[in-house]
This record gives sequence, C-alpha cells and structure tokens, in this order.
Amino acid sequence: MHRVAADPLDQLRTRTSAKWRSYDPDVLPLPVAEMDYPLAEPIAEALHAAVRRSDTGYNSGSRPVADAFAEFAAARLGWEPDPARVTCTADVSMGIVEVLRQVISPGEGVIVNPPIYPPFFDLVTEAGGAVVEVPLAGGIDEGWALDLDGIEAAFAAGARAMVLCNPHNPVGLVHPREQLAALADLAARFDAVIVSDEVHGPLAQPETPYVPFLTVSDAAREHGVAVAGATKAFNIAGLKAALVLSASERGDAVRTAFPYEVEWRMSQFGAIASIAAFRHGGRWLDGVLGSIDDNRRLLADLLADELPEVRYRMPQATYLAWLDLSALGWGDDPAAVALERARVALANGPMFGAEAGRGHARLNLACSPEVLSEAITRLAEARGSAVE
Repeated sequence: MHRVAADPLDQLRTRTSAKWRSYDPDVLPLPVAEMDYPLAEPIAEALHAAVRRSDTGYNSGSRPVADAFAEFAAARLGWEPDPARVTCTADVSMGIVEVLRQVISPGEGVIVNPPIYPPFFDLVTEAGGAVVEVPLAGGIDEGWALDLDGIEAAFAAGARAMVLCNPHNPVGLVHPREQLAALADLAARFDAVIVSDEVHGPLAQPETPYVPFLTVSDAAREHGVAVAGATKAFNIAGLKAALVLSASERGDAVRTAFPYEVEWRMSQFGAIASIAAFRHGGRWLDGVLGSIDDNRRLLADLLADELPEVRYRMPQATYLAWLDLSALGWGDDPAAVALERARVALANGPMFGAEAGRGHARLNLACSPEVLSEAITRLAEARGSAVE
C-alpha cells in the first residue's frame, strides 16, 4: 500500500486552522482531529476550479452530494444508501442536534457512551435532552464494547434516544455487527431512536471494516438515523458539509420535519469538496490509511521503549489514540502536565467523560513519524515531573 506523507512541520505552522493557532510555536499540537497530510489533489483541483469560475453561491441541494456518497458507500463501505433519503447540512454535530430535536421532548434522556467525543454532551443539551451516561464496557487491556445491559436499563428508565459513535471516538473501536444488531433490537423494544455518527467510518483499517448501523437489520433501519460526511476521512472539516441518512418511512419523517434552513447550511465549497472526495479521493484515502496504520504501530513501539507504564490499545479505526497515563502520576488531566512540562498538546481526557477520562488523554496519529517520535520522547523526558 502506498503512503501519503505529512507536510513538513514548518509548512504546517503556516496553516491558520485551530490545530495550528491554539498553541505557542514550541508546542507539538496533537489534540485536535485535523490531519497533517496535504489535501487530496482531486479535492484541491475541484475547489480551485470552483474559484476560477466564481462558483461561490448557495449550494444546489442535497442530491449531488448524496449521489456521490452513495457511490462511495457502495464501493468502499458495503452500504447502499438511497440518495433520495438524504438531507445535507453543515456538519455532523448539527445533523445530530436536528435529529434529536425531532425525536425527543424537552428533558428526555439521551444515552451517550463515555469516553466519548466531548461535544456529544453539549449536543444532547442543545437539543433539549438530558445526558444519560452509559460508559463503554471493558477497557484498554481487554478492549471495549457497548454495555448493552446498561443501555437496556437506561431505555427502561425512560431514555428516548442514544447517540452512537460508530466507529467510536476516542478509543477507535469498530462496533461488531452483532452488537449493533442487539442495540437496534433494544431500540425497537423501547421504541427509541439511535442517532449514529458514522463520520469516522471510512477511516477503519482494512482488517476491521466498520459496519454502517443502517445495514445491520430491519430494526436498525426502522429506529436509526445516520449522520456521515467526508470531513474527517478527507480532512475538510472547515468546508462544512454532512449527510443525514434514513432508511425507513419513520426515519424519513425525521428528516422531512427539519426546518427548511437546515439543508441550506451546507456550504457550496463543502458540497464541491465532498463530491470530489467521494468520487476521486479513494487512492489518497488508501494512502492515508496506510500512513495511519504505520503510526498506530509505531506508537506502540515508542511507548514500549520509552514510556512502558503508559497503556495503549491500537485503534481499529480513526487516527486517534486513547492513552492511559495514570501511572505517570500527572493527575486527573495529564494533558495539562504534558503541555506545561513537555510542550506536547494532547486532548484533555476528562472532557471525554469525567470518570472514564480521568488520567487519560487523546493523541492525534495523523502526523509524521518524526513528530510522533518527538512527542513521545518529550513525554518520556517529562515523566519524572509530578503534579505539584
């Protein structure tokens, strides 16, 4: 498999995105989920061509993006979504909120599974719901899984929906088909809705292909709504485009009840870039997956050599690593110590769940091997520092 090389560090520091404008120049920034790889050439060319023809107006609706995604999903993901059952919007988080607004009443419970992408907590409350935490079962040593008994109990207690992270950020878990089918059966039994965030799906490694939730069963299609996009896999989050997908009349009713303005929030450049990514970005994505695979294995070797007390399980998907740094004695939020003493920026573990994230941090693997190696060396050199 060919590889896509990360841009040089001095070139990366000319970027003006959050990852490169949130820290001092001596910090290695590895918290934000942005890749250090150059933009896929088909996407870059599509955007340049749009500028040359002054194609900077409003997007023309969901169907062009939906058609391109359907082709991509069929070819790469084992999924044949119906393009007529898609409503686009600006980003995955916005899609999740709009779905929740349609399926819960104010104050009703919505299940999330810590450690989890931190905005999920806010998305639930933005939609008027109450967060119900059902942490993942298992852990770094044995691997993680959905706590189906805990989810069943939460539904029985009145929760009306669940936001599923599929694959799961930050642990990189690819949920097995049988667990997803069991989750769908629970949703059917309690007449609940599963809102499945599938934006990391194309970033599953070849040996652990992810399973789109809407493909697992009739119950999943009846009680599920998926949200997807090109933004994570192709590093175009700033261009603002996502897809909300349904696969039943019940799911269709959720989408068609969205306010009219939801679809217009997708940007024109986001639509153009997404279409180029889905239709012409496959070779670039394969190269990125190869580079991420190299780095997830490199990280295991670096930790074994330099920080053996840090616990890590290679992610099956995403370009994110969930690290247990508890043994370093750096407190509940070791990322704060890493920034101060090692000048390495990691994502704050407790933000992913106060209990599940204590003593942990998330590291972005989508960088050069040199940057990754330097980061672990810096952390190892700072290991003797304890929180005062």
